[in-house]
Amino acid sequence: MKINGNEIRQGYVIQHKGELWVAVKLQHVKPGKGGAFAQAELKNVQTGSKLNERFRSSETVERVRLEQKDYQFLYAQDNLLVFMDLESYEQLELDSDFVGERAAFLQESMNVKVESFEETPIGISLPDHVTLEVTEAEPVIKGQTASSSYKPAMMENGVRVMVPPFINVGEKIIVDTNEITYVRRAD
Repeated sequence: MKINGNEIRQGYVIQHKGELWVAVKLQHVKPGKGGAFAQAELKNVQTGSKLNERFRSSETVERVRLEQKDYQFLYAQDNLLVFMDLESYEQLELDSDFVGERAAFLQESMNVKVESFEETPIGISLPDHVTLEVTEAEPVIKGQTASSSYKPAMMENGVRVMVPPFINVGEKIIVDTNEITYVRRAD
C-alpha cells in the first residue's frame, strides 16, 4: 500500500531501497524555508542496521502489510519478554531491545499486537494509553502557576514524564505510550 512520506508513523514497516525497514524514531520538521518533511530513523528488519532518511510529503513509500496476531504479555525474564498467543496459547519470547524504551509500559496481562512478516516478528503495538501511578514529583513553587508550566514526575515503571503542576505523588495519570507524554488524570 502506497502512503505519503508524511504519513509514516513510528512502528510502520516500509519497503525502501529494496529492503524492509521499520520506523524507529520519527520527527516531523517544518523549516522556515521550504516544504515540511518527516525525518525518520529506520532500522533494517533483516540486518538491524540503521538509516536516517528524509521523506517529503510529496514522496510515496510502500507500507508493508504484516500479519497481526493478538498476544498477552506474561512476564519479563532477564533480557527477554514473554508473550502468549491468545489463540494457540503458544509462548513467544522477544528481546527487550525489540520493544525498545516502550517496554517499560508493559504490564502483566496487557494485550498487545505482534506484527509478523513471513513468520518473523517485526513490530509490536502496545495500547495507546496506560494508567500509571506517580511515585515522585517535585513540589510546586509559588508563582510558577502564572504560565502553563510542567514539572518532571517519575512513574511507577521508572519512566519520567512532564506533568502539570497540580499532579502529586500517589495520583494515577494516563500516559501516551507512543509519545511518552501526560494525557490526563485517571478517573
